Amino acid sequence: MEANDMTRARNGDEESLARLLKDNYAFVMKYVWKMCGDEQLAYDVTQDTFIKAVQKIDQYRGTSKFSTWLIQIATHTYIDARRKQQRNEKLEQQEKERIQLQTTKQLPEEWYDVQEALWNLEEKYRIPVLLKHYYGFEYKEIAKMTKSRTGTVKSRVHYGMEKLRKELNEHG
Repeated sequence: MEANDMTRARNGDEESLARLLKDNYAFVMKYVWKMCGDEQLAYDVTQDTFIKAVQKIDQYRGTSKFSTWLIQIATHTYIDARRKQQRNEKLEQQEKERIQLQTTKQLPEEWYDVQEALWNLEEKYRIPVLLKHYYGFEYKEIAKMTKSRTGTVKSRVHYGMEKLRKELNEHG
C-alpha cells in the first residue's frame, strides 16, 4: 500500500500523503526524541520535518524507504534547530552581559531581583511573559510569533508569572 500511496502522493494526492505521514509520525517522533532528549524540541522538530516533507514530496525519488527519507529530513532539521538554539543562547548571553554593563546604581534593588528571576525562567516561559507583560502583545500575536497555540501561550504566561512570583517571594 505504501508504494501506491507514495506514487499518488508525489502526484498531488493529499489523502495518500496524509496516510503516509500518519503512518510514520510515531516512528519519526520517537527517533527525534531519542536524538535530542527534549520532548518539546522533539515535537517541534517532528512538526517541522513533516512540513518540509509535504513541501518537498516531489523531491522524494523512491531510492530508499519513505521512513528513511523522513529520518534524513528530521536529522537535518534537528541539527539546524540546535544551531539556531545555540546562536540564540549566545546572543542571549551577550545581551545579558550588555545589560549588566549598562545598569547603574540608579535602578532600584528590586529591578535586579526581577531581572535575575526572569533570566532564571525557562525560555518557554520567559519569552511569552516578556512579550505579554513587558511589550504588551496580545496572546494571539505571541502565539503567532512563537509558533505556538494561543492556549499554550496563555498557560506559559500564567505558569511563568507563578514561577516569577514564587522566586521573588523566596528571595524578597
